[in-house]
Amino acid sequence: MGEVPVGAVLVSADGQVLAATHNLVETHKDPTAHAELLAIRTACEKLGSTRLPECDLYVTLEPCPMCATAISFARIRRLYFGANDEKGGGVENGARVFSQSSCHHKPEIYSAMAQAECAGLLNEFFKARR
Repeated sequence: MGEVPVGAVLVSADGQVLAATHNLVETHKDPTAHAELLAIRTACEKLGSTRLPECDLYVTLEPCPMCATAISFARIRRLYFGANDEKGGGVENGARVFSQSSCHHKPEIYSAMAQAECAGLLNEFFKARR
């Protein structure tokens, strides 16, 4: 599809998959169509709520500052992500959104989950584009 291969899955406390999405920035011609935001929108619509306090988000790449802020606003319980993003990350790199005093909610964070596989997928994508 020509999209940066980032996927996100949002799961309820009882293990129900509420959303399984991937980046659609190019497809939708929308710079906010990141996998995380699409998953949050889908889950909120499905649950009829603006908050997801009992939900966990799994992402292949460290969320950017925009997505980290949305995760905070949605009050997501836990964030699991694969590869670190030293250039564009907003959790452990870059803006470190959850470390800011203005952050309303900080999820539990689990990083470097299947990091080698996630980073390899991204590296292969960009290698093929060059």
